[in-house]
Amino acid sequence: METVHPRVLGYLGRTLSLELSAVQQYMTQASLLALWGDGGSADRFRQETVEEMQHAERLVQQMLRLGVAPAASQLKPVSIARDLFGLLQLNIVLEDELIELYAEASRFCLLIGDEANSTFFQDLWSEERQHGEELNHWLAVLNAGPARLRERATF
Repeated sequence: METVHPRVLGYLGRTLSLELSAVQQYMTQASLLALWGDGGSADRFRQETVEEMQHAERLVQQMLRLGVAPAASQLKPVSIARDLFGLLQLNIVLEDELIELYAEASRFCLLIGDEANSTFFQDLWSEERQHGEELNHWLAVLNAGPARLRERATF
């Protein structure tokens, strides 16, 4: 087993925590959307859940390859809103947090000469950036539509 900088292990744990937080948030929001009768958006959020679970699995696998037991320190509380527009805004904030953390982790790994982990974080950063762009596009389309599309059942 290779020696890994403790800070790299910290980044792995923090990103795992955020990915699992995203899983929990998207799963909850998918259920909420289904309750509101918005099956299409619920299905899309379920797909987001799967994508975030895949990222979490990759993080777990990387931790195991490095010889450490996976440990997510703390999940963020789920954020909910009164409509799809609000849910998307909240999810963009969470995605931005992931994007920034992956970028920071990749930069740190480059700084210490850990190219393998830098590439690992860079790949996840790229995927999260794409995901963030898709959410921003969805929000822009929704925002450009009639006001009735932004209004949903409230809880």
